[in-house]
Amino acid sequence: MKQNKREGGGSRKAKIVLALVVIIALAVFTLVDMAINSIKPKPLSITHEKTVKGSAFVRTNMALINQMLHNWMPNDIFWPTVLLDNMPNFQLGELEVVRYNVRVLRDNLSRMRTTDKLDPAVEKAFNALSNDPFKWWFPSAESKWKEAYNHLQKYHQNLLSGTSSFYPRADNLIELLSQYASLMGGVNTRLIHAPHDIREVLALEAEKGQEHSKELVQVNIPWYRVDDNFYYAQGVAYALNESFKAIRVDFMNVLVDKNSLILVDKILEDLSRCNFEPLIVFNGDPGSIFANHSLNLSSIFNDARQKVNSLIVALREG
Repeated sequence: MKQNKREGGGSRKAKIVLALVVIIALAVFTLVDMAINSIKPKPLSITHEKTVKGSAFVRTNMALINQMLHNWMPNDIFWPTVLLDNMPNFQLGELEVVRYNVRVLRDNLSRMRTTDKLDPAVEKAFNALSNDPFKWWFPSAESKWKEAYNHLQKYHQNLLSGTSSFYPRADNLIELLSQYASLMGGVNTRLIHAPHDIREVLALEAEKGQEHSKELVQVNIPWYRVDDNFYYAQGVAYALNESFKAIRVDFMNVLVDKNSLILVDKILEDLSRCNFEPLIVFNGDPGSIFANHSLNLSSIFNDARQKVNSLIVALREG
């Protein structure tokens, strides 16, 4: 009897130990997997045809799409990456810039005049990028990003063969930069509103049919949402930084002619400074011992936006 009890006790201990080992292994796997998938992408290394205008711009967007394609997380529904929110927001920021780039490529850069026929490959790429980024099936976001990549690759091949065109003119660059300025303005507004969001209160009052008082009511954004806008803005800054590198190559003649090359370099410097990684994204008040990382990022990002506006003026008047 005693021996059976000892064997039973030993068996229970072995099961408990095994369960603990499994739990610890599962926890370690989860943390490691989440850490790996939270690593931001490195600067792109682009090879392009130096003699073909538009090659750098198109290849850069292809590289950004390819980067998102191989590890797209906003539509994840499986554990453990479904628990992440930093990189998904970063990728959504990247996607927004690519969409802006391809839209201007379709409407302006690939056509002599806005009345000319749209380039079919670029149009198909734009349509593919318009897919819901959160869909994981029928069709999945990844499948659409793959389509967009293939269509841009076709357009790039047509550029090399001379059957498609790219027009690196000042007016086209102004249109692209105007789109950037609009996007950056919206992103900066989201960063500025990170400490307190009064729009949420006003919307709730409007739904109830109440009149707004002249006194503004400030409401803190929940701590779990503070980092969403922060990483979205960093994704936008990263993709813009890579796009401006391509602009510097493809629009070199225009930039030199308008004495604007130094301004582009300063924009690149500001955008590269947006890539910093706080251990925790704090939302501190001005008098707090904790930083407000959203406002810190906003100050750098807004400086880049102001320089983009200055670049637009220089291109128009230079």
